Amino acid sequence: MSRNPNVPIRGNLDRRLRTLRLYSGLVLFSFVLLHFLNHMLMLVSLNAAEAVRPWFLAIWRNPVGTTLFLGALLTHVALTLRSLYRRRTLVMPAREACQVLLGLLIPMLVAEHVIGTRFNFQLTGIADSYHYVANTLWVESPGAGVRQIVAVFVVWIHACLGIYFWQRQQPWFEKAAAPLLVVAALVPVLTALAFVAGGRAVAETGFALAPTDLEKLRAAASTKAEVNYLVYGIYGAALLVVLILRVVRELRERAHTIEVRYADGRVSRVPMGYSVLEASRLAGIPHHAVCGGRGRCSTCRVVVLENLAEQPLSRAVEAATLERIHAPPDVRLACQLRPVTDIKVSLVLAAGENILGETVRASPAPGREREVAVLFCDIRDFTRITSDSLPFDTVFLLNRYFAVVGRAVEQAGGRLDKFIGDGAMAIFGLETEPDIACRQALEAAKAIIEGLDRVSRELDPDLAQPLRVAIGIHSGPAIAGTMGYGRAMNVTVIGDTVNVASRLETLAKELDAAIVISRHAAEQSKLELKAYAFQKVEIRGHSAPLEVCVIGPLAARKMDTQKLAREEESAA
Repeated sequence: MSRNPNVPIRGNLDRRLRTLRLYSGLVLFSFVLLHFLNHMLMLVSLNAAEAVRPWFLAIWRNPVGTTLFLGALLTHVALTLRSLYRRRTLVMPAREACQVLLGLLIPMLVAEHVIGTRFNFQLTGIADSYHYVANTLWVESPGAGVRQIVAVFVVWIHACLGIYFWQRQQPWFEKAAAPLLVVAALVPVLTALAFVAGGRAVAETGFALAPTDLEKLRAAASTKAEVNYLVYGIYGAALLVVLILRVVRELRERAHTIEVRYADGRVSRVPMGYSVLEASRLAGIPHHAVCGGRGRCSTCRVVVLENLAEQPLSRAVEAATLERIHAPPDVRLACQLRPVTDIKVSLVLAAGENILGETVRASPAPGREREVAVLFCDIRDFTRITSDSLPFDTVFLLNRYFAVVGRAVEQAGGRLDKFIGDGAMAIFGLETEPDIACRQALEAAKAIIEGLDRVSRELDPDLAQPLRVAIGIHSGPAIAGTMGYGRAMNVTVIGDTVNVASRLETLAKELDAAIVISRHAAEQSKLELKAYAFQKVEIRGHSAPLEVCVIGPLAARKMDTQKLAREEESAA
């Protein structure tokens, strides 16, 4: 599959501004981190923090450092306001909403502190030492001190969320997440404790400015207040203008609404200019967007079923991502596609599929031998099917498959034992008789095949071939009990029956069959034996060949397990 060559790549401005916002954020994060590390030395003493402070000032309080810091600050605030305006809806996931809200609060919390230290130093020449600042915030203006403690947590959480959204798709992130979380939690706590320690220390020892410095502060007080009001006024006015512009745009756009229709019949009516992802969120339709709607991950992509030709062409960010995954021409990123006419779409990676839930209602006694039916299943050619997929697409496909298997097994009355790669093992008969267990295993097998057929149809644009599964079923005695260690303790079964079922699943692949079930299990299920082919096969570890029933893909789909159940009840 390849991109439509008639779709031009344009619109590099958004990508460049997004990159600029990221880099400006990293500059500010570097400043904040070094600032907090310096603060933490107040846990040792004020003198220790003061001794390291010149190194911090050498980096940031020089023409280059000052220009870099102020430039990054103004750029980040301006691009944040621009991003707020460009959002067509404020409905967003909780973590995104938290990051946006905290980011908007930061200027209101830190402006006075920045003006009272750096600007005040430029205005009066009085060094903003740790003794001076701790005395000001802890002794003279404790309310301002509390505000700065709040600012520490607000700034740090906002920064950490930004790094999380930036790096969470990287392969290393999952392993590093736990230690990074510990560090992220310690930094603001230690910084706040250091401020308290410094404040108590200066309160005990006392601090007083020289009379000439006090005169300078009094003379500069009115100027400082005016600058405070000016900064708050400019920021507040800019934020108000953005909100007013949003309201004006929404009122104007409501006269030109479009309808986004989904393949399952749901509809979202939104003003023109909204993205398909925003339409989904407004309508409460679950819609994956791992990267937060930034056009990087492709998990929000949709197949445009109607009116594709009338829609805007792909911009650079979207085109690059679709090119990377070799998407066909009718696939677009929902976060980037802003329809200008009514449109019908189908979500490629439909949200809400999960396999969590109850699986077994009771457990057998440890070490108890039972007659059970064991089912193994595995996707054929899975490596080849996913060879060109992005990692999160592979995980998503596996989770869809696991959801199909999990529901099929549970609805048939079995226990989902474990997943091994793209394979699964299920147990039937822990609480039922062997004949019922074998019939349940066949019911689950048919449901798995039908479920994968549905998944294949839904994901057809992204699959190199339809999903096919190989299933092996065997019944016999096994040892059932709670086995494992720690959190890995689980009710399972072991024994030759399990080994044979696993080898029958491998045999199903070799014979290009959908299901291979041992004759013993087939007879227990009351299967119509004459309708299927039987053959003897060699099983590794067994001296005698095993007779099995080989069921092809078409026969498996036509298998009437409900009829089997009714015939069994009639015979009884």
